[in-house]
Amino acid sequence: MERSTITSSKSQDTQETFKGVGDVAIFARSWHPTNGPRAVVVIAHGFNSHSGQYAWVAEQLVARGFAVYAMDHRGRGQSGGERFHVAHFSDYVDDLATFIRLVKSREPNLPVFLLGHSAGGVISALYALDHQPELAGLISESFAFELPAPGFALAAVKGLSRLAPHLHVLKLKNADFSREPSIVAAMNRDPLIAGESETAQATAELIRADAHLRTQFPLITLPLLILHGAADKAAKASGSQFFYASAGAKDKTLKLYDGASHDLLNDTVREAVMTDIRNWLEDQLSTWRELNSVSAASALS
Repeated sequence: MERSTITSSKSQDTQETFKGVGDVAIFARSWHPTNGPRAVVVIAHGFNSHSGQYAWVAEQLVARGFAVYAMDHRGRGQSGGERFHVAHFSDYVDDLATFIRLVKSREPNLPVFLLGHSAGGVISALYALDHQPELAGLISESFAFELPAPGFALAAVKGLSRLAPHLHVLKLKNADFSREPSIVAAMNRDPLIAGESETAQATAELIRADAHLRTQFPLITLPLLILHGAADKAAKASGSQFFYASAGAKDKTLKLYDGASHDLLNDTVREAVMTDIRNWLEDQLSTWRELNSVSAASALS
């Protein structure tokens, strides 16, 4: 494992790699308050993205005492693997599980919250299904659960994935991610997403993962914060509404943002969205402390 750390007056920023499924090198970043964290947020990015796009988000959370960890999924950002391709969606999930185990070993006894954006939200939901005790809560942002394509097109992609799995078939528009021109311009210049288009196999695996989750949402009982832009062109807001209605969690919150695009934390509403996330995290952290205090008292009695 390779690590490098940069320390400033407010935070420590670390870059490193770890081994994912099949020994693929997975790149990761972390940001820490210099005085030590009181909780952890792990970020799973979506398509047309990578961990480096979350520096502003990390800055906001570190200022509140949260350590932030973000990884580049295989084939994306600075991670290894075939570009914009995955053989099995479970590889993404297993890489995330390895990452969270690493995070928890570094931050023992701290609550861990998982934030998944778009396809990263699908990865995060799949992880949560089998690892709910590992998390204090799940934040789903712009969930890529219902894609804006007709059913016959999705079926055609699944069929094509069997004939030509490495064929690139899906290209998302950077302009659909944000209404902020400077953000779109930065995405257009970003070499880590330059020419990004998803393979038939990666797209089909996302479609299959969504179909699986549709029947599994009632099993997700950990606290949920579900966020979506009402004008999202890359993933339908109705998918997040279905997740909210179907999830088994008693503690669940849905927030829709009028006119907002796909990447809420890089859109013109990002300050409002970040305020909602911070407030929710503070509430969950208070609840987590109360529950742990009661458990500790019970253990001593």
